[in-house]
Amino acid sequence: MSAIKSVIIQKQALLGPVTIPLPASKSESNRALIINSFAGGELHNLAEARDTQTMMRLLKSSDSELDVIDAGTTMRFLIAYFSITNQQKILTGTPRMCERPIGILVDALRQLGAVIDYLDKDGFPPLQTLGFSRQKKHQISMRGDISSQYISAIMMVAPTLPDGLTISLEGKVASKPYILMTLELMKQFGAEASFEEDRKIVIKPSQYKSTAFSVESDWSGSSYWFSVAALAQKAEISLTGLKPNSLQGDFKIMEIMQKLGVKSEFTPKGLLLTKQDPETKLTYDFSNCPDLAQTVAVVCAAKGIHAEFTGLESLRIKETDRILALQNELAKIGASLNEKNGKWTLSPALNKELKNAKISIDTYDDHRMAMAFAPLATLIEIEIQNPTVVDKSYPSFWNHMKMAGFELEINELK
Repeated sequence: MSAIKSVIIQKQALLGPVTIPLPASKSESNRALIINSFAGGELHNLAEARDTQTMMRLLKSSDSELDVIDAGTTMRFLIAYFSITNQQKILTGTPRMCERPIGILVDALRQLGAVIDYLDKDGFPPLQTLGFSRQKKHQISMRGDISSQYISAIMMVAPTLPDGLTISLEGKVASKPYILMTLELMKQFGAEASFEEDRKIVIKPSQYKSTAFSVESDWSGSSYWFSVAALAQKAEISLTGLKPNSLQGDFKIMEIMQKLGVKSEFTPKGLLLTKQDPETKLTYDFSNCPDLAQTVAVVCAAKGIHAEFTGLESLRIKETDRILALQNELAKIGASLNEKNGKWTLSPALNKELKNAKISIDTYDDHRMAMAFAPLATLIEIEIQNPTVVDKSYPSFWNHMKMAGFELEINELK
């Protein structure tokens, strides 16, 4: 879908039975690619997401200047990888990418012995990795309440350090499931690593081993189909490739959506989603699964469910300021999201707004804004601006919407 201005989705209240072949996990794929660069094994079912394809391309590139586009994970993981493998690379990205802070990761790498220079503003890309001569520390401290990607980036290169590394986490530990995912993937490739007392990550010096690894389907991507099931009048949706013992933190979507009216059960065909009665209120801490917040907020708003959320702090520094974006777009259906003392209160939509003929949603160059609001098409005709943003994590999303029975009208740029 190139040169597309918007997509209009016609209302479709009855869904299924349909089977959706979910894409592979971007989070698992990007970690596996970095680890496998040391291990030299075989990777299967890598994500189609643009972030992952960008990672694959840049890892193979001999260019001295690399553009990660808008891929925050790719930027963070490659800074650590190129630093510790003693490669001189300039890393840059989109204007928004160059506004996203990177100082905590760079400071940690400098403590370890990496030489890194900022090329514009201190603490932000673009930057240049200039080498790594020797390990200066075998123990560092990092804030636990910032992006877990900083921590994961350091973790994955740590087994290759002569002395290994101990990382002590300070304060509240956010997105812990992503840290545990990184740890488990490292161990599957032969690293000796442990998470002790929820505060200390101990990684011994060791060699990654060549391993055949197949990436699981994406639980983040599944969340939009849970949303469709929650909002539809009738739904029977099977999702393929998910595991009940997943490493991905976003598997929590099953627990959340059970409260919002979705029954989920594993069958021979996949994870089957059907409808059940929802609860009238929701209280949830998104510290461990922030990527689910937009999806859940839209479902609550549209279903008339009052909600209180915590753990949304990291949404400010994502592809866009997701808090502001949510507030703006939820207002279009008469819902509101307001903060007081770190707690966010969602007041649901007004029925008269949901009966409008069509609502147009701006996406702010954010893939999750597009996919979080698209399920409103179960209730009203809806227009999604700049729909190609989904390429970042789920390029086949619009095709899968059509597969599920939604009628899409494409508006091209003139």
